[in-house]
Amino acid sequence: MVELRMKEGASFAATEEQVKLFEKVLAKDPDAKSFTVYTGAGAPRFYLSLEAELPNPGYAQFVIMTSGAKGREALRARLLDYFAKDEAQPLVRGRVLRMEFGPPVGFPVQFRVIGPDPDTVRGIAYRVRDIVRESALVRDTQLNWNERVRTLSVHVDQDKVRLLGLSSADVAQTLQTVLSGAPVTQIRRGEDLIDVVVRADASERKKLENLGDIVLFSRTGAVIPLSQVARIEPTFEEPVLWRWNRNMAITVRSDLADGVQGPYATEKIWPSLQPVLDSLPSGYRIEKGGAIEESDKSNLALLAIFPGMLLVMLAFLMMQLQSFSRMFMVFMTAPLGLIGVVPALLIFHAPFGFVALLGVIALSGMIMRNSVILVDQIERDISSGSHPWQAIVDATVRRTRPVVLTAAAAVLAMIPLTHSIFWGPMAISIMGGLIVATILTLGFVPALYAAWFKVKRQQ
Repeated sequence: MVELRMKEGASFAATEEQVKLFEKVLAKDPDAKSFTVYTGAGAPRFYLSLEAELPNPGYAQFVIMTSGAKGREALRARLLDYFAKDEAQPLVRGRVLRMEFGPPVGFPVQFRVIGPDPDTVRGIAYRVRDIVRESALVRDTQLNWNERVRTLSVHVDQDKVRLLGLSSADVAQTLQTVLSGAPVTQIRRGEDLIDVVVRADASERKKLENLGDIVLFSRTGAVIPLSQVARIEPTFEEPVLWRWNRNMAITVRSDLADGVQGPYATEKIWPSLQPVLDSLPSGYRIEKGGAIEESDKSNLALLAIFPGMLLVMLAFLMMQLQSFSRMFMVFMTAPLGLIGVVPALLIFHAPFGFVALLGVIALSGMIMRNSVILVDQIERDISSGSHPWQAIVDATVRRTRPVVLTAAAAVLAMIPLTHSIFWGPMAISIMGGLIVATILTLGFVPALYAAWFKVKRQQ
């Protein structure tokens, strides 16, 4: 997907002109099989993780289909270079992005500057932006709203309009009718009702110098130009004011350098903002947003059900082992999987995100299952009259094949998922952790059992 943004206040016609220029670039590219463009607004939410954009005449969004992953990456590299040179289309800010998974966050690295006064918030945001830009982990750092737009302000002389029997609402309605148009009736075309709009000719409404000549009609039928009852002066105003919990908020946002994760970049940049944080006026604050914020939400949602999950796990272990001592011993084997998870993720360059965390949770259950199988066999052998030391050795030998085979089946079943962009980290976590944990279980659990219950070697 490619986003084109023009300066605030840009017209739809100016945006459409830039869209046509970029369409020519895509038409010549062999990797762009087809594309769809939405001008003045973002694409409809055709998949769940798409972040919806508000209507904006200065915004356009391209949805580009390529021949495959290889062609997509090649096209993406060329387009990033195209926008980085800033030569062919200097009037637009281009953003090239892949479709993301998970909750829509837009820019993965975000810092929200929040406070009551827009100018003070803007000044703080400039300082934050300059610091973030210095990091090699991010690129294309920008603000979600910044520059003011030029506008003409009409100051109505209330005394004069009242003498004519008019009001500010009458003046506003006349200006709306002349410049933008007002619907007077509707016509039916098939099943649709289409408004018939009355407005001035384009040659009149598009010339700012003619604004003062707009005619007002008084209650008595007198004709008065707008310039006689109002003062027209050029000024600047905020095109949009974003708020966060009813406070003014400007978000400093960035895309990531290749191979970098959003939470990692945010945590690395945050300490460099400490001088700004220390100098914040009273009532102003800076918050982390983007990928790390959504990740924290997911983790908190998991933590909320962790106590219940642990109770259920312990209850099932107690039902199977019927001993508090054996239950806690088996529960201690759950972290063994982490020894294999970390190197597996590093080898395959997979991120430790939400789905990888789910894999680790599932992995702990698989490891405890193997431990239960082994401990249960030891208890059975002891109950049948074997010496505890010999029971540990014999049970480990007999249960090695079932434990290894069940672990191998789980590992092999995860191989197809490793090619999935979304589920890949979870599959890699389970595979790496289960391989290492299975080997450790066959050596660690017997030794732990002997140490836990103080079993002496058989003489």
